[in-house]
Amino acid sequence: MDNSSSVTEFLLLGFSSLGELQLVLFAVFLCLYLIILSGNMTIISVIFLDRSLHTSMYFFLGILSTSEIFYTIVILPKMLINLLSVLRTISFLSCATQMFFFLGFAVTNCLLLGVMGYDRYAAICQPLHYPILMSWRVCGQLAATCIVSGFLVSLVGTSLVFILPFCGSNKVNHYFCDISPVIRLACADTYIKELVIFICGVLVLVVPLISICISYGFIVRTILRIPSAEGKRKAFSTCASHLTVVIVHYGCASFVYLRPSSKYTSGKDRLVTVTYTIITPLLNPMVYSLRNKDVQLAIRKVIGKTGFSLKKL
Repeated sequence: MDNSSSVTEFLLLGFSSLGELQLVLFAVFLCLYLIILSGNMTIISVIFLDRSLHTSMYFFLGILSTSEIFYTIVILPKMLINLLSVLRTISFLSCATQMFFFLGFAVTNCLLLGVMGYDRYAAICQPLHYPILMSWRVCGQLAATCIVSGFLVSLVGTSLVFILPFCGSNKVNHYFCDISPVIRLACADTYIKELVIFICGVLVLVVPLISICISYGFIVRTILRIPSAEGKRKAFSTCASHLTVVIVHYGCASFVYLRPSSKYTSGKDRLVTVTYTIITPLLNPMVYSLRNKDVQLAIRKVIGKTGFSLKKL
């Protein structure tokens, strides 16, 4: 790391060009951050407290919500501080740490969405074998694989960026330490490392997405064979929430990461990154609570029990 010691800290430009509008953004992002935390914590609590939600589908949803909470904690507090601060610096080590955890949770989320697609396939297309295909042991192994794989990929990507020499400008044209804006500041040829990172991005995004598409291909075929309209509607409704989150998450992430860093455009990328760092974690609990009758019922039950216990006190 000796050759990278020239730069000891980075300056996160973020939204500094917006002037006084940063105060408005601070208020908006703070509200959204609090909603993200409370929404995902509500989903986790309800899944934990209501026995009817102790199934593989909600097990993965609980892990996804937990990952979303940490995913936003890595980025949003620092971003909120910078919106109110004149000094927007972040140390070299802190920048590397932020990138590692951001990528780790982001990749974990992608893999979890792929596993949740397989879970829906097993539930709808293989109902008789579902208890075996998605036993608690299998669920635990799949969840652990997603988390370990996510942080291994993150370790590779972060290492490839921060072994580069940084000896020129330290101004990161973004609101957190993402790969593209940071690697552009390196004082060396980055082609090979960018190619490896790009291949990792393709594997992380495309492979789970292909898996989801295949799963839903079988799901649609199975649903169309259901004779009753009510049966078809109920089967489709169990997949709608997952599909909504998948489309937003993969769409935005693919726009930013499935292209070389040389194609990075600060304005557009910041806007799209806001979508998958803020809107997607916000969308997750809202979609699953608003469109999912099981979760709605469980929330009412938990609130009812809490209200009853408070009255007794």
